[in-house]
Amino acid sequence: MMTTNLGLLGAGLVMGLAALGSALGIGFAGQATIGAWKKCYIANKPAPMTLLAFAGAPLTQTFYGFILMGQLKTAAAANPENIWLYVGFGIGSGLAMAFSAIAQGWAGAAAADAQGETGKGFAQYIAVVGICETVALFAMVLSMTSLA
Repeated sequence: MMTTNLGLLGAGLVMGLAALGSALGIGFAGQATIGAWKKCYIANKPAPMTLLAFAGAPLTQTFYGFILMGQLKTAAAANPENIWLYVGFGIGSGLAMAFSAIAQGWAGAAAADAQGETGKGFAQYIAVVGICETVALFAMVLSMTSLA
């Protein structure tokens, strides 16, 4: 029973760490988005709703953490002898997703500021935000293939 609980710890850690990163990233990008809208309002320009894409982008890491959490729970129940491996996956993958979301929030913050001020460059900005996302996707997919 103790080994199963430790396996569930790994599953919980991946979810919790990914969600923590998402919350921080959304906070960073959200603050910049609100600031960019304020600048638009002050200049009597329309506030672009496309900036929400930058603010909300880090949310996806929570979903990736949830998906990997399910895989870790299944793996821990099926192979209790590998419990510490699953705890390691939870910590490592969770941190990778968290830092991906934080970096994405920072990139999204800069993108929201630039887009709000110039009204130009959305495709380039969202591409950089997407590159940050790729780290979390790699962490999830490569961890899942290693568990199989």
